[in-house]
Amino acid sequence: MHDFCVPFDNNQGERDVRMIKVKQKVSGTFRSDDGADAFCRIRGYISTVRKHSRNVIDAIQIAFKGTPFIPLGSH
Repeated sequence: MHDFCVPFDNNQGERDVRMIKVKQKVSGTFRSDDGADAFCRIRGYISTVRKHSRNVIDAIQIAFKGTPFIPLGSH
């Protein structure tokens, strides 16, 4: 009620989880825990990059160069 930077709902959290459910529905399941872990790490990185208004392709390229985008701590 006092901090208008806090979202009114948790829709962003639900949107973040939606892609893994779509992947499971299309493929049936992940073939291994390692595959599921890799998928979640990549989707999490992309989601974080987007939330910070960064270019996803650029962020992936710098990640492969060994200097991934790391957001600054909260205020």
